[in-house]
Amino acid sequence: MADAHTGSKRPLSPHLQVYRPQITSMLSILHRMTGVVNAIGLVFLSWWLIAAAVGGEYFEWVQWFFGTWIGMLMLMGWTWTNFYHLCNGIRHLVWDAGYGFEIEDLTKSGFAILIASAGLTVVAWAAAFLS
Repeated sequence: MADAHTGSKRPLSPHLQVYRPQITSMLSILHRMTGVVNAIGLVFLSWWLIAAAVGGEYFEWVQWFFGTWIGMLMLMGWTWTNFYHLCNGIRHLVWDAGYGFEIEDLTKSGFAILIASAGLTVVAWAAAFLS
């Protein structure tokens, strides 16, 4: 009997190099990544709230930072990750109810959450700037 370490060079389980990327797998990975980004965004939200509690010059400095191009880019990205995570979470709830498992449905719902999250981000930012 061959030793497991000296046997074939094949992977022991499916690997990303073996499979062609599919929308479902890419969106699953993206869902996990947006969860991490959302957690990091909560640190920045906490920073802003603490600065508001401290008040004065420190709050003005934090407000200035979020008004810079990098701050605005971070806020826009965080807005999109929140909407993406929300839309994909709703998609998972539909799956939990037993619907949407046909390949065509999976593809359509995947593209729908990408479009919906982008659209909701644009609407949220337009509402913020137009108000």
